[in-house]
Amino acid sequence: MAADRRATINRATGETKVKLELVIDGEGKCQASTGIGMLDHLIDQIARHGLFDIGVEAKGDLEVGQHHTLEDVAICLGQAFNQALGDRGGIVRMGHAVVPMDEALAMVAIDISGRGYAVVEAPLEGRDISGLDTDLIRHFLETFATEAKLSLHAKLLSGVNDHHKIEALFKALARSLDTATMMDERRGGEVPSTKGTI
Repeated sequence: MAADRRATINRATGETKVKLELVIDGEGKCQASTGIGMLDHLIDQIARHGLFDIGVEAKGDLEVGQHHTLEDVAICLGQAFNQALGDRGGIVRMGHAVVPMDEALAMVAIDISGRGYAVVEAPLEGRDISGLDTDLIRHFLETFATEAKLSLHAKLLSGVNDHHKIEALFKALARSLDTATMMDERRGGEVPSTKGTI
């Protein structure tokens, strides 16, 4: 096991206040209170299926919309992964997962490369899923990838129900993150890059 891989991020702006705690080598525990029920549910998916411990409390002016709250939670989650991973020594680095949920099928592949980049192909039918603006799903994933300094490709391969599609995406994100952040004992703590740094 690597050094204690955890981080606490506090972010306060004129629009939101967020505190997020992350333990990479966790048990899948989640305490999420963002004021957006569906966002809490999706963060729980990341924690539970990636075996991360995540605690997040966010307060924002939801009367003017969900955008700032969701964006700042994504920023904090990405920054927490970036901080907790340190110099990336000994990690697997890359991971991918293909996850079904009933008729929906999602694929996510990531590379903890030190470069934030996202390609999201996730067509959704409606404008709202359990009270969450579906346009914000893409924004969450792109913001998270930028702040975590990782390359992320997320693609919906099939599906009809938007709830199933989104859940499949976030479960695939969790599984790919779990794989990529695992320690590979064969590396002996070396950074997995020919450059010697990420």
